[in-house]
Amino acid sequence: MQQVPALCIDGITISQSLAIIQYLEDTRPGPHLLPQDPKMRAQVRMICDHIASGIQPLQNLYVLQKIGAEKVEWAQHFIVRGFQALELILLQTAGRYCVGDEISMADICLVPQVYNAERFKVDLTPFPTIKRLNETLIVMEAFQASHPSRQPDTPADLQV
Repeated sequence: MQQVPALCIDGITISQSLAIIQYLEDTRPGPHLLPQDPKMRAQVRMICDHIASGIQPLQNLYVLQKIGAEKVEWAQHFIVRGFQALELILLQTAGRYCVGDEISMADICLVPQVYNAERFKVDLTPFPTIKRLNETLIVMEAFQASHPSRQPDTPADLQV
């Protein structure tokens, strides 16, 4: 499908963010991004799937190009709809981070989705948990370095 991200590692090429993260989780020493506790692990995966399957694909460049002039309204609608459900989930799972007090794969999924929400001018006021978590995460060096606006292939108008 010629999609990014893709990672060439250990003699294979892996595409799709969650597959890459899970491969690194399985093959590299910590820090671990999936909790050891099965219930918390399921919560992390649930949040990741909610974002990666339920919200994010509707803002892919290809989809937005097909939508045309109404792309901003389209993106806003589906981000808000997804965030309404995600906020309820996070009210049950969040501690300092998305699931408890350790950074997880869910946090890695949340930050770029909030970036997309901000890019499409979604009001985050109705989503205080999402907003709080994002504000906690984006000040961390790893999240700053990997932020979508700081990537080499980010269009100039979206760079910070």
